[in-house]
Amino acid sequence: MKNPYVFGFLPLITILLFSLSFSIFTMNKAIDLFRVIGVYSGMREFLSDLELKLFLLIILALIYFMLFSALKLIAETIHEIGMLLFSKDLEGKTISQARGGYVIFFIGSFISAFGFQSLQILLIIFIGTAFVYFIYVIFKLSGSMSMLGTVGLIMFEIMVWSLFLALVIYVTIKLYNGIVASLPFL
Repeated sequence: MKNPYVFGFLPLITILLFSLSFSIFTMNKAIDLFRVIGVYSGMREFLSDLELKLFLLIILALIYFMLFSALKLIAETIHEIGMLLFSKDLEGKTISQARGGYVIFFIGSFISAFGFQSLQILLIIFIGTAFVYFIYVIFKLSGSMSMLGTVGLIMFEIMVWSLFLALVIYVTIKLYNGIVASLPFL
């Protein structure tokens, strides 16, 4: 008999690995920025180089951990609402079928640990992993859904994620424009 909880720890490890990869990249860029603006030498008076890097890494890893945890929660909620609307499964068996996809995210997060030198590489790995996971889940769930239900689920998830992304971009641009407009020297 297979244990249904065998992949239960993978989301936590995945989030930790992605957080660590992105925080190492951000830490290196932050230290470069601190050097350019002249803050780094002042910070070195209070902390050693190792302490400064470690403190920055911990803070950034915590921020990325919260971000990826929130994205996982949002993704699961969107997916389960889509399943509620388009699936014929009333017993919840299809959710356990898709849990094998956690391995895909784990492999992607492990690969990202080697690509922390470039933001483009990290984003390509993260988005590629999410896309492969999405295809895997749709493939696994298509056996228990009608063709119309499968297309409906795909369109629902694409539309909700597009609206979510558009909202985040809109708010970011409005915030940026508000900050730039309030600067006294412009």
